[in-house]
Amino acid sequence: MDHTITGTLLGQSRYGKLATVIKDRILHGEWQPGQMLPSETALSEEYGVALGTIRQAMSLLVQDGIVQRLQGKGTFVTRGLNGASMLRFFRFNPADDVVTPQSNILQTRLREASAEERLLFKQAEKQKVLQFERIRLLNDEPCLLETIILPLPLFGPLLDLEPHEWDALLYPMYRNRCGVIVNHAQDRLSFSHLNSIQARRLKLNSGHPCVVVERKAYDLSNQCIEIRTTRGDAYSFTYTAHVK
Repeated sequence: MDHTITGTLLGQSRYGKLATVIKDRILHGEWQPGQMLPSETALSEEYGVALGTIRQAMSLLVQDGIVQRLQGKGTFVTRGLNGASMLRFFRFNPADDVVTPQSNILQTRLREASAEERLLFKQAEKQKVLQFERIRLLNDEPCLLETIILPLPLFGPLLDLEPHEWDALLYPMYRNRCGVIVNHAQDRLSFSHLNSIQARRLKLNSGHPCVVVERKAYDLSNQCIEIRTTRGDAYSFTYTAHVK
């Protein structure tokens, strides 16, 4: 793989070009999640650039969530998100902000991707997705109902899993089983009402008000790799913002 920065990356500064080259090396697996990168001095010597240029390039990668600096230790490839729990939008009990809910897989199915999904996942015609539904529980009581869609063949290693083999935290499982790092996610909130099936699974009445959280999760290359829809009791909804 070419590690030089002499290529034409129009509109980028020298440190911007350098950040792109280092990012490409990470995306191609030269440095794994959690692995420490060479020192800034070593990189400046490798690329023949000033130390300040390397530091500016690294700052860009930190801003993009590709790497993280640990004081006194060095710069490491990010491990990605671990969960970004949907429970932060709800208040089910006084301690639920420190609890990882249980997870039960209700069903999984293989189907052809819709036009919108193909666009988001950058899939070709007639490619398939893995769709599964799971219920999240606190103290053995259902609290969240989730429908999750993943592109194939990227998530092919998950196809043969039995329901009990799925982890409660999906993002570390994506990383460990499929080599997919979830770098960031975008959540959109709205309000709706539960249909009869959704209500039964959440032990609520049909037509009960619910919060709908629609998530799109992205990998290190800013490619969408997960579509998730989460529903929970609207009466348990909470929102906190810190404004400075």
